[in-house]
This record gives sequence, structure tokens and C-alpha cells, in this order.
Amino acid sequence: MSKQKDLNFEVAMKQLEEIANELEKNELDLDKAVEKFEEGMKLSKKCSEILENAEKKITILINDGKDNFNEEKFETE
Repeated sequence: MSKQKDLNFEVAMKQLEEIANELEKNELDLDKAVEKFEEGMKLSKKCSEILENAEKKITILINDGKDNFNEEKFETE
């Protein structure tokens, strides 16, 4: 898996889908299944963070109130 810090949403979702498919096949031993599940949970959290940050940025753009769409700098942690 790529470093999560460098992942974009599409790549993370693709990796998450691949993990879900592997887990659905029921061909993994318990240790490997748990490892894949943990990896999937990390990817899921990363996707949620990316979406949350996008939503905040959109909110900043929309909430100008004067029909001006001024992008403000949005810093993530």
C-alpha cells in the first residue's frame, strides 16, 4: 500500500475496494484477514478525512454571502 499521506481519494477508494473483495472471498487465514481489515479501516478513515476537507473548502467558497466566490486558505491538520 502507498503511504496514506500521499493517497488521493480515488486511489484510496480503489485500494479499499480491492481489500473488500479479498475479504469477501473468504480465502484468507484469520491473521491475514485481520491485517486486511485493519488496512481497510485506515483507508476508510483517510477517505473520510479527504471528503471532510473537501466539504469544508466548498463551504468556505459558498458562504461568502455576497455572490462573490472567494477562495480562502483552508489549512488541514
